[in-house]
Amino acid sequence: MTTAPRPRTTTRDPDELTRRLTDWLGTRLPGARATGVTVPASNGLSSETLLFDLDHPEPPLRRCALRLAADPAAYTVFPVYDMVRQYRTLRLVATHTDVPVPRVLWLEEDPAPLGAPFFVMERVEGRVPPDVMPYTYEGNWLHAASDADRERLEGATIGLLARLHDQAPVDEAEFLALPGEGDALRRHVTAQRAYYHWVVAGLAPSPLIESAFDRLEDLWPKEAAPSVLSWGDARIGNIVYDGFAPAAVLDWEMAALAPREVDLGWTVYLHRFFQDLTAASGQCGLPGFLRRDRVEERYARLTGHTPRDMDFHTLYAALRHAIVMLRIAYRQAYFGEVAVPADPDTLILHHGSLRAMVQGSYWETGS
Repeated sequence: MTTAPRPRTTTRDPDELTRRLTDWLGTRLPGARATGVTVPASNGLSSETLLFDLDHPEPPLRRCALRLAADPAAYTVFPVYDMVRQYRTLRLVATHTDVPVPRVLWLEEDPAPLGAPFFVMERVEGRVPPDVMPYTYEGNWLHAASDADRERLEGATIGLLARLHDQAPVDEAEFLALPGEGDALRRHVTAQRAYYHWVVAGLAPSPLIESAFDRLEDLWPKEAAPSVLSWGDARIGNIVYDGFAPAAVLDWEMAALAPREVDLGWTVYLHRFFQDLTAASGQCGLPGFLRRDRVEERYARLTGHTPRDMDFHTLYAALRHAIVMLRIAYRQAYFGEVAVPADPDTLILHHGSLRAMVQGSYWETGS
C-alpha cells in the first residue's frame, strides 16, 4: 500500500481567526482575549480545532480548545456539521457517565463571528496515539511502550466504551436518533448510503463500496439489537491519555443511537486498518494489540453483553471508513493534490482488506 500526500486540513488564516476570536470572547467574557492561538498539525479533516490560552483575570479556564465547523467553501468531508449536536452530546456524557470528556464552556451557533458555528471547551493535557505516522509504526510512544502498558491502555479503552454504553441514558439521547424507517441499525446504514451518494454525486462511483453494501444485506443481523449512545468515532486516536489511562474522549461528531457493536466494530477495524498498512510496509506493527477476539471477550466480561454479528459490524466499519476515504481523496483531487485514477476503488487505501471482507476471507488470517 502507498499513501498520498497529507491533505490540507484548513483553508483559514490563523491570524484572522485570532483577531475574530478575541473579538468574540469579549462578548462572552468582557476584557478576555485569546493568546497563543495555534492550529495543531494533527488537525482533522472534518471540523477544525484551535488551541488557545484565555487571558483574563478570572477565566473559567486558562487553556482552551475550540471546535469549529468546517469551512463550507473548502470541499467539506461531511455534508452537515451540527455543532449543537456535538455540544449537547458532550454535556450529556459529562452529566450522566463517568467517561472523561472535556468540560464545555460556550456554544456559538451564529456563523458570523468565525465563519461557521463552534464551541469552546477545556484543553486536556496528555498524549494521543498518532495517526501520521500511525502508532503501529516504530518511533512513537505507544509503539515503544511495554506489552504490559499497552495492555493497560487497551483495557482502559474498552472499559470506557463499556461504561458509555451502560451508563448513558438512551431517553436523554433521543436527539441523536437518526431519521428514517426501521430500527436504529437500519437507520444508521441508510444514513451511510445517503452519505455515499452525496460523496459520489457527479463523480465516479465505487463498485467496491456498492458491493460492500450488498454484502451487508447478506450478513444483516437476524435480531434487532437495543440502542445505546454510540460514540461513532470510537478509536484510540480520539482519546487523550494520561500515561496509559484515558483523560479525555474527543470527536463526537458521528455520535448516534446505534447497537453497541457499531462502536466495537469501529474500534477493532480502525486498529486493523493501521496494522495492515504497517505490515504491508514491512514492519511488524502491533499484531497482539486490540485483537478482535480480545476486545469481544473483554467487553463481554465488563458488560455481560456478548458482542454479536461482528463479521457484519467490522465490515460495516471498513465500509464507513471507505466512504470517508473516498471523499477525502476526491477532496485532494479538488485541490490538485492527487489525480483521479481510472479505477476509483484504488482511491480507497484499504481497498484490498475491504474486498477481502466482502468475499468473507479477511478474518481467516486471524483476529
